[in-house]
Amino acid sequence: MEDPQKCSVSGDSFNVNTCITVHQTIQAGEKPYKCSECGKSFTKREHLTSHRRTHTGEKPYQCSECGKRFSQSINLTSHQRIHTGEKPYKCSECGKSFTQREHLASHHRIHTGEKPYQCSECGMSFSQSTNLTSHQRIHTGEKPYTCAECGRSFSRSTDLAIHQRIHTGDKPYSCTECKKSFSRSSDLATHLRIHTGEKPFKCSICEKSFSQRSALTLHYRTHTGEKPYVCSECGKRFSHSNSFTSHQRIHTGEKPYVCTECGKSFSQSSDLTIHQRIHTGEKPYTCWDCGKTFSHRNSLTSHKRMHTGKKPYTCSECGKTFSQSSDLVIHQRMHTGEKPFTCPDCGKSFSRSSDLVIHQRIHTGEKPYPCSECEKRFCRSSDLVIHQRIHTGEKPYQCSECGKGFTKRENLNSHQKIHTGEKPYTCLVCGKNFRHSSALTSHQRIHTE
Repeated sequence: MEDPQKCSVSGDSFNVNTCITVHQTIQAGEKPYKCSECGKSFTKREHLTSHRRTHTGEKPYQCSECGKRFSQSINLTSHQRIHTGEKPYKCSECGKSFTQREHLASHHRIHTGEKPYQCSECGMSFSQSTNLTSHQRIHTGEKPYTCAECGRSFSRSTDLAIHQRIHTGDKPYSCTECKKSFSRSSDLATHLRIHTGEKPFKCSICEKSFSQRSALTLHYRTHTGEKPYVCSECGKRFSHSNSFTSHQRIHTGEKPYVCTECGKSFSQSSDLTIHQRIHTGEKPYTCWDCGKTFSHRNSLTSHKRMHTGKKPYTCSECGKTFSQSSDLVIHQRMHTGEKPFTCPDCGKSFSRSSDLVIHQRIHTGEKPYPCSECEKRFCRSSDLVIHQRIHTGEKPYQCSECGKGFTKRENLNSHQKIHTGEKPYTCLVCGKNFRHSSALTSHQRIHTE
Protein backbone atom coordinates (compact mmCIF):
# COMPACT_ATOMS: atom_id res chain seq x y z
CA MET A 1 0.00 0.00 0.00
CA GLU A 2 1.19 3.52 -0.83
CA ASP A 3 2.18 5.82 2.03
CA PRO A 4 -0.46 8.49 2.80
CA GLN A 5 0.20 11.80 1.02
CA LYS A 6 -0.56 15.07 2.80
CA CYS A 7 -1.79 18.30 1.12
CA SER A 8 0.47 21.21 2.11
CA VAL A 9 -2.44 23.71 1.71
CA SER A 10 -5.38 22.07 3.51
CA GLY A 11 -3.57 19.39 5.55
CA ASP A 12 -5.88 16.61 4.21
CA SER A 13 -4.34 13.16 3.73
CA PHE A 14 -4.82 10.82 0.76
CA ASN A 15 -3.83 7.18 0.20
CA VAL A 16 -3.64 7.45 -3.61
CA ASN A 17 -1.28 9.78 -5.47
CA THR A 18 -3.87 10.61 -8.13
CA CYS A 19 -6.33 11.75 -5.44
CA ILE A 20 -3.90 14.20 -3.89
CA THR A 21 -2.98 15.47 -7.37
CA VAL A 22 -6.63 16.29 -8.16
CA HIS A 23 -7.11 17.77 -4.68
CA GLN A 24 -4.09 20.06 -5.02
CA THR A 25 -5.32 21.20 -8.41
CA ILE A 26 -8.64 22.27 -6.85
CA GLN A 27 -6.79 24.05 -3.98
CA ALA A 28 -4.65 25.95 -6.46
CA GLY A 29 -7.68 26.99 -8.53
CA GLU A 30 -6.15 25.33 -11.57
CA LYS A 31 -8.47 24.03 -14.33
CA PRO A 32 -6.27 22.02 -16.69
CA TYR A 33 -9.05 20.34 -18.72
CA LYS A 34 -10.36 22.64 -21.45
CA CYS A 35 -13.30 22.11 -23.83
CA SER A 36 -12.19 22.47 -27.45
CA GLU A 37 -15.72 23.53 -28.49
CA CYS A 38 -16.42 26.47 -26.17
CA GLY A 39 -13.20 26.97 -24.20
CA LYS A 40 -14.73 26.25 -20.77
CA SER A 41 -12.21 24.75 -18.30
CA PHE A 42 -12.59 22.08 -15.60
CA THR A 43 -10.56 20.77 -12.64
CA LYS A 44 -11.41 17.13 -13.37
CA ARG A 45 -11.27 15.11 -16.58
CA GLU A 46 -14.66 13.45 -15.88
CA HIS A 47 -16.27 16.91 -15.58
CA LEU A 48 -14.97 17.77 -19.04
CA THR A 49 -16.28 14.43 -20.36
CA SER A 50 -19.76 15.18 -18.97
CA HIS A 51 -19.66 18.74 -20.30
CA ARG A 52 -18.79 17.60 -23.85
CA ARG A 53 -22.15 15.81 -23.99
CA THR A 54 -23.89 19.22 -24.06
CA HIS A 55 -22.24 19.70 -27.49
CA THR A 56 -22.63 16.15 -28.81
CA GLY A 57 -26.11 15.53 -27.40
CA GLU A 58 -24.98 12.13 -26.15
CA LYS A 59 -27.17 10.64 -23.37
CA PRO A 60 -25.64 7.29 -22.38
CA TYR A 61 -27.58 6.77 -19.15
CA GLN A 62 -31.06 5.30 -19.66
CA CYS A 63 -33.86 4.76 -17.13
CA SER A 64 -34.95 1.10 -17.11
CA GLU A 65 -38.48 2.09 -15.99
CA CYS A 66 -39.52 4.63 -18.61
CA GLY A 67 -36.67 4.75 -21.12
CA LYS A 68 -35.78 8.42 -20.55
CA ARG A 69 -32.10 9.16 -21.23
CA PHE A 70 -29.60 11.41 -19.47
CA SER A 71 -26.16 12.83 -20.21
CA GLN A 72 -24.97 12.40 -16.60
CA SER A 73 -25.30 9.46 -14.24
CA ILE A 74 -26.20 11.75 -11.32
CA ASN A 75 -29.24 13.01 -13.27
CA LEU A 76 -30.34 9.41 -13.88
CA THR A 77 -30.00 8.66 -10.15
CA SER A 78 -32.15 11.69 -9.27
CA HIS A 79 -34.73 10.78 -11.93
CA GLN A 80 -35.08 7.19 -10.70
CA ARG A 81 -36.35 8.52 -7.39
CA ILE A 82 -39.55 9.56 -9.24
CA HIS A 83 -40.25 5.85 -9.75
CA THR A 84 -39.05 4.64 -6.33
CA GLY A 85 -40.51 7.55 -4.36
CA GLU A 86 -37.22 7.84 -2.47
CA LYS A 87 -36.57 11.24 -0.85
CA PRO A 88 -33.28 10.89 1.04
CA TYR A 89 -32.74 14.59 1.88
CA LYS A 90 -34.82 15.69 4.87
CA CYS A 91 -35.32 19.20 6.29
CA SER A 92 -34.40 19.29 10.01
CA GLU A 93 -36.78 22.23 10.56
CA CYS A 94 -40.10 20.93 9.19
CA GLY A 95 -39.38 17.33 8.19
CA LYS A 96 -40.12 17.83 4.49
CA SER A 97 -38.14 15.45 2.26
CA PHE A 98 -36.55 15.96 -1.16
CA THR A 99 -35.16 13.80 -3.94
CA GLN A 100 -32.18 16.11 -4.57
CA ARG A 101 -29.67 17.76 -2.20
CA GLU A 102 -29.85 21.12 -3.98
CA HIS A 103 -33.65 21.17 -3.55
CA LEU A 104 -33.15 20.77 0.20
CA ALA A 105 -30.57 23.58 0.20
CA SER A 106 -33.05 25.89 -1.61
CA HIS A 107 -35.84 24.85 0.76
CA HIS A 108 -33.73 25.72 3.85
CA ARG A 109 -33.80 29.36 2.73
CA ILE A 110 -37.57 29.44 3.40
CA HIS A 111 -36.75 28.97 7.08
CA THR A 112 -33.69 31.23 7.18
CA GLY A 113 -35.12 33.92 4.90
CA GLU A 114 -31.80 34.02 3.08
CA LYS A 115 -31.88 35.50 -0.43
CA PRO A 116 -28.27 35.54 -1.61
CA TYR A 117 -28.94 36.24 -5.31
CA GLN A 118 -29.55 39.95 -6.07
CA CYS A 119 -30.57 41.61 -9.34
CA SER A 120 -28.10 44.34 -10.30
CA GLU A 121 -30.84 46.23 -12.20
CA CYS A 122 -33.56 46.65 -9.56
CA GLY A 123 -32.03 45.20 -6.38
CA MET A 124 -34.64 42.45 -5.99
CA SER A 125 -33.27 39.41 -4.13
CA PHE A 126 -33.91 35.71 -4.66
CA SER A 127 -33.30 32.52 -2.71
CA GLN A 128 -32.36 30.58 -5.87
CA SER A 129 -29.95 31.49 -8.67
CA THR A 130 -32.35 30.09 -11.29
CA ASN A 131 -35.04 32.54 -10.13
CA LEU A 132 -32.59 35.43 -10.51
CA THR A 133 -31.67 34.28 -14.03
CA SER A 134 -35.36 34.09 -15.00
CA HIS A 135 -36.06 37.48 -13.39
CA GLN A 136 -33.24 39.21 -15.28
CA ARG A 137 -34.96 38.36 -18.54
CA ILE A 138 -37.70 40.85 -17.55
CA HIS A 139 -35.05 43.58 -17.93
CA THR A 140 -33.36 42.15 -21.05
CA GLY A 141 -36.53 40.90 -22.77
CA GLU A 142 -34.72 37.68 -23.58
CA LYS A 143 -36.92 34.65 -24.39
CA PRO A 144 -34.48 31.88 -25.28
CA TYR A 145 -36.91 28.95 -25.23
CA THR A 146 -38.90 28.61 -28.47
CA CYS A 147 -41.75 26.20 -29.23
CA ALA A 148 -40.94 24.13 -32.33
CA GLU A 149 -44.68 23.74 -33.10
CA CYS A 150 -45.92 27.35 -33.14
CA GLY A 151 -42.79 29.50 -32.70
CA ARG A 152 -43.90 31.09 -29.43
CA SER A 153 -40.98 32.06 -27.16
CA PHE A 154 -40.60 31.92 -23.38
CA SER A 155 -38.19 33.27 -20.80
CA ARG A 156 -38.19 30.03 -18.77
CA SER A 157 -37.73 26.43 -19.91
CA THR A 158 -40.48 25.31 -17.50
CA ASP A 159 -42.96 27.67 -19.21
CA LEU A 160 -42.04 26.14 -22.58
CA ALA A 161 -42.48 22.61 -21.22
CA ILE A 162 -45.95 23.52 -19.88
CA HIS A 163 -46.88 25.29 -23.14
CA GLN A 164 -45.90 22.26 -25.27
CA ARG A 165 -48.57 20.23 -23.49
CA ILE A 166 -51.15 22.32 -25.40
CA HIS A 167 -49.87 20.67 -28.59
CA THR A 168 -49.31 17.17 -27.16
CA GLY A 169 -52.41 17.11 -24.96
CA ASP A 170 -50.27 15.71 -22.14
CA LYS A 171 -51.88 16.10 -18.70
CA PRO A 172 -49.56 14.27 -16.27
CA TYR A 173 -51.09 15.53 -13.00
CA SER A 174 -54.23 13.62 -11.98
CA CYS A 175 -56.70 14.30 -9.16
CA THR A 176 -57.13 11.25 -6.91
CA GLU A 177 -60.67 12.39 -5.98
CA CYS A 178 -62.32 12.80 -9.40
CA LYS A 179 -59.58 11.59 -11.82
CA LYS A 180 -59.50 14.95 -13.64
CA SER A 181 -56.07 15.57 -15.23
CA PHE A 182 -54.01 18.76 -15.54
CA SER A 183 -51.00 19.89 -17.54
CA ARG A 184 -49.52 21.82 -14.57
CA SER A 185 -48.94 20.69 -11.00
CA SER A 186 -50.02 24.14 -9.75
CA ASP A 187 -53.39 23.70 -11.49
CA LEU A 188 -53.85 20.36 -9.74
CA ALA A 189 -52.99 21.94 -6.36
CA THR A 190 -55.58 24.68 -7.00
CA HIS A 191 -58.17 22.13 -8.20
CA LEU A 192 -57.77 20.01 -5.05
CA ARG A 193 -59.09 22.95 -3.03
CA ILE A 194 -62.50 22.36 -4.69
CA HIS A 195 -62.62 19.03 -2.85
CA THR A 196 -61.10 20.27 0.42
CA GLY A 197 -62.88 23.65 0.41
CA GLU A 198 -59.59 25.30 1.42
CA LYS A 199 -59.36 29.06 0.76
CA PRO A 200 -56.04 30.16 2.24
CA PHE A 201 -55.84 33.64 0.67
CA LYS A 202 -57.87 36.25 2.59
CA CYS A 203 -58.67 39.86 1.65
CA SER A 204 -57.55 42.24 4.42
CA ILE A 205 -60.28 44.75 3.48
CA CYS A 206 -63.49 42.67 3.33
CA GLU A 207 -62.13 39.33 4.65
CA LYS A 208 -63.34 37.41 1.58
CA SER A 209 -61.26 34.27 1.06
CA PHE A 210 -59.91 32.74 -2.14
CA SER A 211 -58.40 29.41 -3.16
CA GLN A 212 -55.82 31.11 -5.41
CA ARG A 213 -53.36 33.94 -4.65
CA SER A 214 -53.90 35.38 -8.14
CA ALA A 215 -57.66 35.55 -7.49
CA LEU A 216 -56.99 37.58 -4.32
CA THR A 217 -54.69 39.96 -6.25
CA LEU A 218 -57.41 40.52 -8.86
CA HIS A 219 -60.04 40.90 -6.12
CA TYR A 220 -58.08 43.72 -4.46
CA ARG A 221 -58.60 45.76 -7.62
CA THR A 222 -62.36 45.80 -6.92
CA HIS A 223 -61.49 47.86 -3.84
CA THR A 224 -58.81 50.04 -5.45
CA GLY A 225 -60.45 50.41 -8.88
CA GLU A 226 -57.05 49.78 -10.45
CA LYS A 227 -57.11 48.87 -14.17
CA PRO A 228 -53.46 48.66 -15.20
CA TYR A 229 -53.93 47.13 -18.65
CA VAL A 230 -54.71 49.63 -21.45
CA CYS A 231 -55.64 48.71 -25.04
CA SER A 232 -53.54 50.77 -27.45
CA GLU A 233 -56.23 50.42 -30.17
CA CYS A 234 -59.32 51.78 -28.37
CA GLY A 235 -58.07 52.94 -24.97
CA LYS A 236 -60.24 50.53 -22.98
CA ARG A 237 -58.75 49.59 -19.61
CA PHE A 238 -58.76 46.24 -17.82
CA SER A 239 -58.04 45.04 -14.30
CA HIS A 240 -57.09 41.51 -15.49
CA SER A 241 -54.28 40.72 -17.93
CA ASN A 242 -56.20 37.79 -19.42
CA SER A 243 -59.23 40.03 -20.06
CA PHE A 244 -56.88 42.48 -21.79
CA THR A 245 -55.29 39.73 -23.92
CA SER A 246 -58.73 38.36 -24.89
CA HIS A 247 -59.95 41.87 -25.75
CA GLN A 248 -57.01 42.48 -28.10
CA ARG A 249 -58.16 39.52 -30.21
CA ILE A 250 -61.29 41.54 -31.10
CA HIS A 251 -58.96 43.90 -33.00
CA THR A 252 -56.63 41.22 -34.44
CA GLY A 253 -59.28 38.55 -35.11
CA GLU A 254 -56.88 35.96 -33.71
CA LYS A 255 -58.40 32.62 -32.64
CA PRO A 256 -55.44 30.53 -31.47
CA TYR A 257 -57.36 27.76 -29.71
CA VAL A 258 -58.49 25.05 -32.16
CA CYS A 259 -60.74 22.07 -31.42
CA THR A 260 -59.00 18.87 -32.56
CA GLU A 261 -62.39 17.18 -33.07
CA CYS A 262 -64.15 19.59 -35.43
CA GLY A 263 -61.57 22.30 -36.23
CA LYS A 264 -63.60 25.16 -34.73
CA SER A 265 -61.39 28.03 -33.46
CA PHE A 266 -61.73 30.19 -30.36
CA SER A 267 -60.14 33.40 -29.10
CA GLN A 268 -60.07 32.13 -25.50
CA SER A 269 -58.83 28.81 -24.11
CA SER A 270 -61.77 28.70 -21.67
CA ASP A 271 -64.21 28.82 -24.61
CA LEU A 272 -62.38 25.88 -26.22
CA THR A 273 -62.54 23.90 -22.95
CA ILE A 274 -66.29 24.50 -22.69
CA HIS A 275 -66.81 23.67 -26.40
CA GLN A 276 -64.93 20.36 -26.10
CA ARG A 277 -67.55 19.17 -23.62
CA ILE A 278 -69.98 18.99 -26.55
CA HIS A 279 -67.81 16.17 -27.93
CA THR A 280 -66.96 14.48 -24.63
CA GLY A 281 -70.36 14.94 -22.97
CA GLU A 282 -68.54 16.00 -19.78
CA LYS A 283 -70.66 17.84 -17.21
CA PRO A 284 -68.31 18.53 -14.28
CA TYR A 285 -70.52 20.94 -12.32
CA THR A 286 -73.06 19.20 -10.05
CA CYS A 287 -75.95 20.72 -8.10
CA TRP A 288 -75.78 19.32 -4.57
CA ASP A 289 -79.51 19.97 -4.05
CA CYS A 290 -80.94 17.90 -6.90
CA GLY A 291 -77.97 16.14 -8.50
CA LYS A 292 -78.37 17.81 -11.93
CA THR A 293 -75.07 18.25 -13.78
CA PHE A 294 -73.89 21.06 -16.07
CA SER A 295 -71.08 21.60 -18.57
CA HIS A 296 -70.74 25.32 -17.66
CA ARG A 297 -70.09 26.77 -14.21
CA ASN A 298 -72.36 29.78 -14.90
CA SER A 299 -75.19 27.39 -15.84
CA LEU A 300 -74.86 25.76 -12.42
CA THR A 301 -74.82 29.19 -10.71
CA SER A 302 -78.02 30.19 -12.53
CA HIS A 303 -79.64 26.82 -11.76
CA LYS A 304 -78.94 27.12 -8.03
CA ARG A 305 -81.18 30.19 -7.93
CA MET A 306 -84.14 27.88 -8.64
CA HIS A 307 -83.53 26.36 -5.22
CA THR A 308 -82.72 29.58 -3.37
CA GLY A 309 -85.27 31.77 -5.19
CA LYS A 310 -82.62 34.47 -5.48
CA LYS A 311 -83.23 37.04 -8.26
CA PRO A 312 -80.36 39.55 -8.06
CA TYR A 313 -80.99 41.34 -11.39
CA THR A 314 -83.64 44.13 -11.24
CA CYS A 315 -85.18 46.07 -14.11
CA SER A 316 -84.80 49.82 -13.46
CA GLU A 317 -87.96 50.53 -15.50
CA CYS A 318 -90.58 48.29 -13.86
CA GLY A 319 -88.78 46.69 -10.90
CA LYS A 320 -89.18 43.11 -12.17
CA THR A 321 -86.39 40.85 -10.93
CA PHE A 322 -84.53 38.01 -12.68
CA SER A 323 -82.24 35.16 -11.66
CA GLN A 324 -80.02 35.61 -14.74
CA SER A 325 -78.45 38.77 -16.15
CA SER A 326 -79.17 37.58 -19.72
CA ASP A 327 -82.91 37.40 -18.90
CA LEU A 328 -82.80 41.00 -17.66
CA VAL A 329 -81.08 42.15 -20.88
CA ILE A 330 -83.80 40.43 -22.97
CA HIS A 331 -86.58 41.84 -20.77
CA GLN A 332 -85.27 45.41 -21.08
CA ARG A 333 -85.84 45.19 -24.84
CA MET A 334 -89.59 45.21 -24.07
CA HIS A 335 -89.13 48.75 -22.75
CA THR A 336 -86.69 49.94 -25.44
CA GLY A 337 -88.35 48.09 -28.35
CA GLU A 338 -84.91 46.93 -29.45
CA LYS A 339 -84.89 43.90 -31.78
CA PRO A 340 -81.24 43.40 -32.72
CA PHE A 341 -81.59 39.99 -34.40
CA THR A 342 -82.83 40.26 -38.02
CA CYS A 343 -83.77 37.45 -40.41
CA PRO A 344 -81.73 37.83 -43.64
CA ASP A 345 -84.51 36.09 -45.63
CA CYS A 346 -87.57 38.17 -44.76
CA GLY A 347 -86.24 41.04 -42.63
CA LYS A 348 -88.30 40.18 -39.54
CA SER A 349 -86.54 41.22 -36.32
CA PHE A 350 -86.40 39.60 -32.90
CA SER A 351 -85.36 40.60 -29.40
CA ARG A 352 -83.70 37.21 -28.74
CA SER A 353 -81.20 35.30 -30.87
CA SER A 354 -82.92 31.99 -30.00
CA ASP A 355 -86.20 33.30 -31.47
CA LEU A 356 -84.39 34.16 -34.71
CA VAL A 357 -82.87 30.65 -34.91
CA ILE A 358 -86.33 29.08 -34.49
CA HIS A 359 -87.87 31.51 -37.02
CA GLN A 360 -85.26 30.70 -39.68
CA ARG A 361 -86.47 27.09 -39.65
CA ILE A 362 -89.65 28.36 -41.37
CA HIS A 363 -87.46 29.25 -44.36
CA THR A 364 -85.19 26.19 -44.25
CA GLY A 365 -87.91 23.69 -43.33
CA GLU A 366 -85.58 22.26 -40.69
CA LYS A 367 -87.25 20.24 -37.93
CA PRO A 368 -84.39 18.93 -35.77
CA TYR A 369 -86.50 17.48 -32.93
CA PRO A 370 -88.04 14.07 -33.86
CA CYS A 371 -90.51 12.14 -31.71
CA SER A 372 -89.07 8.71 -30.83
CA GLU A 373 -92.61 7.23 -30.73
CA CYS A 374 -94.17 8.33 -34.03
CA GLU A 375 -91.29 10.02 -35.92
CA LYS A 376 -93.20 13.32 -36.14
CA ARG A 377 -90.70 16.20 -36.22
CA PHE A 378 -90.69 19.68 -34.69
CA CYS A 379 -88.72 22.88 -35.18
CA ARG A 380 -88.75 23.67 -31.43
CA SER A 381 -87.75 21.41 -28.54
CA SER A 382 -90.63 22.80 -26.44
CA ASP A 383 -93.14 21.66 -29.10
CA LEU A 384 -91.64 18.16 -28.96
CA VAL A 385 -91.98 18.07 -25.15
CA ILE A 386 -95.69 19.03 -25.41
CA HIS A 387 -96.29 16.50 -28.23
CA GLN A 388 -94.75 13.63 -26.26
CA ARG A 389 -97.46 14.06 -23.62
CA ILE A 390 -99.90 12.58 -26.16
CA HIS A 391 -97.94 9.32 -25.93
CA THR A 392 -97.21 9.42 -22.20
CA GLY A 393 -100.62 10.74 -21.14
CA GLU A 394 -98.91 13.26 -18.91
CA LYS A 395 -101.02 16.30 -17.95
CA PRO A 396 -98.79 18.44 -15.71
CA TYR A 397 -101.08 21.50 -15.58
CA GLN A 398 -103.96 20.88 -13.15
CA CYS A 399 -106.93 23.09 -12.35
CA SER A 400 -107.00 23.96 -8.66
CA GLU A 401 -110.84 24.31 -8.78
CA CYS A 402 -111.97 21.01 -10.34
CA GLY A 403 -108.75 18.96 -10.67
CA LYS A 404 -108.92 18.62 -14.47
CA GLY A 405 -105.48 18.16 -16.06
CA PHE A 406 -104.04 19.67 -19.26
CA THR A 407 -100.96 19.03 -21.43
CA LYS A 408 -100.43 22.76 -22.11
CA ARG A 409 -100.34 25.73 -19.73
CA GLU A 410 -102.41 27.89 -22.12
CA ASN A 411 -105.18 25.27 -22.17
CA LEU A 412 -105.33 25.45 -18.37
CA ASN A 413 -105.49 29.26 -18.53
CA SER A 414 -108.45 29.06 -20.96
CA HIS A 415 -110.21 26.46 -18.81
CA GLN A 416 -109.90 28.52 -15.62
CA LYS A 417 -112.06 31.24 -17.22
CA ILE A 418 -115.03 28.87 -16.85
CA HIS A 419 -114.61 29.14 -13.07
CA THR A 420 -113.84 32.86 -12.95
CA GLY A 421 -116.47 33.84 -15.56
CA GLU A 422 -113.85 36.01 -17.25
CA LYS A 423 -114.58 36.92 -20.90
CA PRO A 424 -111.64 39.09 -22.00
CA TYR A 425 -112.28 39.04 -25.78
CA THR A 426 -114.76 41.76 -26.90
CA CYS A 427 -116.36 42.23 -30.32
CA LEU A 428 -115.75 45.81 -31.42
CA VAL A 429 -118.90 45.79 -33.59
CA CYS A 430 -121.59 44.70 -31.12
CA GLY A 431 -119.77 44.63 -27.79
CA LYS A 432 -120.40 40.94 -27.06
CA ASN A 433 -117.75 39.28 -24.83
CA PHE A 434 -116.12 35.87 -25.26
CA ARG A 435 -114.07 33.56 -23.11
CA HIS A 436 -111.78 32.38 -25.94
CA SER A 437 -110.14 34.26 -28.83
CA SER A 438 -111.24 31.50 -31.22
CA ALA A 439 -114.90 32.09 -30.25
CA LEU A 440 -114.51 35.82 -30.96
CA THR A 441 -113.00 35.06 -34.40
CA SER A 442 -115.97 32.77 -35.26
CA HIS A 443 -118.45 35.41 -34.05
CA GLN A 444 -116.92 38.21 -36.13
CA ARG A 445 -117.85 36.31 -39.31
CA ILE A 446 -121.52 37.14 -38.58
CA HIS A 447 -120.72 40.81 -39.16
CA THR A 448 -118.60 40.26 -42.28
CA GLU A 449 -120.94 37.80 -44.11
